[in-house]
Amino acid sequence: MIYLDHNATTRPAPDVVQAMVNVMSSIWANASSQHGPGQDAKRLLAAARATVARVLGCKPVEVIFTSGATEANQLAVRGLLAAAEPTRRRVLFGSVEHSAHLRLAHALAASGVQVDYMPVLPDGTLDLAAAAALMGADVALVSLMAANNETGVLMPTDEVAGLAHAAGALLHVDATQLIGKLPFDFAACGADAVSLSAHKFQGPKGAGALVLRQDTPLVPQTPGSQERKRRGGTENLPAIAGMAAALELLGDVSLEAQRLAQLRDVLEAGLLHALPQTHIWSRDVERLPGTSYLRFGQLSVDVVLQRLDKLGVAASSGAACSSNGSEPSHVLTAMGVPANEALAAVRLSLGHSTTVADVNYLLETLPPLLAPLLHPELTTI
Repeated sequence: MIYLDHNATTRPAPDVVQAMVNVMSSIWANASSQHGPGQDAKRLLAAARATVARVLGCKPVEVIFTSGATEANQLAVRGLLAAAEPTRRRVLFGSVEHSAHLRLAHALAASGVQVDYMPVLPDGTLDLAAAAALMGADVALVSLMAANNETGVLMPTDEVAGLAHAAGALLHVDATQLIGKLPFDFAACGADAVSLSAHKFQGPKGAGALVLRQDTPLVPQTPGSQERKRRGGTENLPAIAGMAAALELLGDVSLEAQRLAQLRDVLEAGLLHALPQTHIWSRDVERLPGTSYLRFGQLSVDVVLQRLDKLGVAASSGAACSSNGSEPSHVLTAMGVPANEALAAVRLSLGHSTTVADVNYLLETLPPLLAPLLHPELTTI
């Protein structure tokens, strides 16, 4: 199987699995307990926190362990909003955030919070002028993804941080897709809070973190004594150890980013040459090195994914499944893409396991399967 769905999740690295097994078998006590085994667990928790802080460029005290990015996003938005001044009751979200995060935005709006959305331009980049116009003295928080999970487009978080801070608001960044794919340094970034999830960089599912700039007020959403009273619940030590191990394994992210960008460019150029009807969204803007979001004419995404599956290639759709069938990607809809084109969207996301041979195989085998469908009049009986 050639796996081209790394934006969805990644396979845990062997060292990560071993780290988790070691903790589950040897350091299984509660880190809040005062006895010897509990103190062993507490020391391991502190060591994992220090590792996460070192790799992400923050202080250990700024790391809040969570069950993943969805919880971290909820904690950031709800917690920072609850701690804001009474006169600041408005929240700005990006219009192309992950669907789980947009559900939070809708829930806040339903509860009476004023929520506004920062639009994107047709190429998927943030409309900075529109974002600036939305800033005001009533804004408590701006929440924006660092990189889009579908198009891979990088968002101008530094510029938005400047706009938010000038208005007296805080900035929360969902860096789920960025960390592990491009260099990241919390101390140097302009965000006040950053969310991440371990399974996006060969760590385990069920582990994530909110990195919160020190002394930033936050109202906990799950009260408890753990995580300096900012997030209650017994820490998932095996998963936390696995996340720390995964971060340790990242090494020089920029080298891997360069490798993946080269592979992606070869793949896209080859598909465009073999299948001229191919359209690649956001190709000419800054995006994640391994993400290619495209359509083959207006071929149904189901048809394309079926062909890919026959070839032993795992990829994903840009459409969200609903009870009524398939709906156009909200990301492409926000970019102004017609529904019939959005419903043809296929995402190929390369990662650590992707090789030159994988790309060559796809270029050799996929065009012959799709060409007759794009040109049925040329098909011989």
